[in-house]
Amino acid sequence: EVQLVQSGGGLVQPGGSLRLSCAASGFTFIDYAMSWVRQAPGRGLEWVSLIKSSGDTGYAHSVKGRFAISRDNAKNTLYLQMNSLKPEDTAVYYCAKSNIPGNLREYDYWGQGTQVTVSL
Repeated sequence: EVQLVQSGGGLVQPGGSLRLSCAASGFTFIDYAMSWVRQAPGRGLEWVSLIKSSGDTGYAHSVKGRFAISRDNAKNTLYLQMNSLKPEDTAVYYCAKSNIPGNLREYDYWGQGTQVTVSL
């Protein structure tokens, strides 16, 4: 059974940092691209970042230079380091597994979501 279990998140002041984690199980983690996707209040899903099996990464323009995605294939865990956080980063963040090896942004499993709130 595929599981993506998230941890991290919370309340942080503007300019602060947080790290999200996503522990994966039930599939060969190293074979799949993984992404972070977020949903702000009242808005649709927004892709944030991805990391390929090779370790190559991609970022949305809104977070480039502030967020860093990484993966530890030995621990089957995905991370998102978020720095210089802004109020507009407030959202529920989800990790997502690509549906087949080689695909990047089509997903078949999602984490449970974790709230990130950036506010004074």
